[in-house]
Amino acid sequence: MHELTWRNLLSQTKINPYMLEVANLREQCSWVHTDYDEATAKAKELVRMAVAKVDRNVPLFTQQIPVNKRALVVGGGIAGMQAALDIADAGYQVTIVEREATIGGKMAKLDKTFPTIDCSSCVLAPKMVDVAQNPNITLYAHSEVESISGFVGNFTVKIRKRATYVDWDKCTGCGTCTEKCPTKNVPDAFNEDISTCRAINIPFPQAIPKKATINPDYCRKIKEGKCGVCAKVCPTGAINYEDVDKVTTETYGAVVLATGYDLIKWQDIYPEYGGGAYPDVIDGLHFERLVNASGPTEGHILRPSDGKEPKSVVIIKCVGSRDPNKGRAYCSRACCMYGAKHAHQYLDKVKDGRCYVFYMDVRTPGRRYDEFYMQAKNDGALYLRGRVSKIYREGDHLVVLGNDTIMGENVQVDADMVVVETAMVPSAKSRETAMLFGVQCDEDGWITEAHPKLRPVETASRGIYLAGAAQGPKDIPDTVAQAGAAASKVIGMFS
Repeated sequence: MHELTWRNLLSQTKINPYMLEVANLREQCSWVHTDYDEATAKAKELVRMAVAKVDRNVPLFTQQIPVNKRALVVGGGIAGMQAALDIADAGYQVTIVEREATIGGKMAKLDKTFPTIDCSSCVLAPKMVDVAQNPNITLYAHSEVESISGFVGNFTVKIRKRATYVDWDKCTGCGTCTEKCPTKNVPDAFNEDISTCRAINIPFPQAIPKKATINPDYCRKIKEGKCGVCAKVCPTGAINYEDVDKVTTETYGAVVLATGYDLIKWQDIYPEYGGGAYPDVIDGLHFERLVNASGPTEGHILRPSDGKEPKSVVIIKCVGSRDPNKGRAYCSRACCMYGAKHAHQYLDKVKDGRCYVFYMDVRTPGRRYDEFYMQAKNDGALYLRGRVSKIYREGDHLVVLGNDTIMGENVQVDADMVVVETAMVPSAKSRETAMLFGVQCDEDGWITEAHPKLRPVETASRGIYLAGAAQGPKDIPDTVAQAGAAASKVIGMFS
């Protein structure tokens, strides 16, 4: 942290500042060890290594190099979009690389946002359109970064644009191919696999880019050489069954990593909750798609097992969070408000419904967050402080066994549906992306900042910045704020 300070001091002397080596006995030794003898031995070794390295150092000299004033944003969720828009509005060229076929990220799947209960799409869609229409932004959807080389100001990046089997320059997004495709049994990833879609599909009506993509694992023409209906009905001739991946090489001066998050696979670690065997035990994103008017049930809360309206719902918070034995030791920050929002939405739609919320602690530190939590309780949600030990099926309902630590008694609740509010974890390829860009991850896989207090949006690699949940669990306001901060760092570097 103080290396730059000492180098600046040496630059005022006759000693070359790059002859400096730092033996960090504070953060790397005395602060992290409790055994004084071992810490002292380690300190001696650190000093020996620093002295040995100084003995081999040679003077270095600074030089000015031109900076390529183009930015790369990896990830097209709300963090990536905000960072890209801020940089683009400052007059610089930006490229967004998004692995999915559309930008929007997890926020595009949400129904409402807390604490204002605004329509998520109504907030997000205008930003998505702004990204599409901004002349300074180039969007590579259905793409991934394959390699990177170079240094701050001059990063050479290879981007692989995966085959879509549709010429997006010709596709108008009319949807005719989707309507006529005979393959209807493809799990719909956007709807969290609780419904199906066609082999050729546009993720959702507001998708940006609004272009069709063929799933080669289900397309009969690609797999068997049969069908070809979509090519016959496409009015612009955009279908290309021979499409292949394309690799492009670009140069950028700075990079913003906005790789987002996934939800922990609770089915693998909580067999006592059914381990995924009960269709009526769902996670928070499943519930979002059920309650969303554009979802598979058109906003009606229906049980996945039989399509009936659940009259009693149990919400279990901290599933996978604050559980170092099975899940993650950290708090996922947004789950308390997420659970309160789901309780409010359920009670608002099912007037005669009963909602029970099992919690460890209620953490609502944001502006108007605690008032929102109290409103959920006033709506009729019954909060029970304790963990759920088991869920099992009995007849046509689920039995939830838990504990109320305030009353000091065991609790049994008969529920029609259970919603588990699961831990946020790094996105599937977050660690791989971090290694690609030469930045560090912590023990849980979140990308590490250069300093948690003084440089929260910078990484140890100069010119590479962090935005949103790439760094750790965040709600939407904090994500947008950090994206703006990362963008300001890029703009400052370019200006």
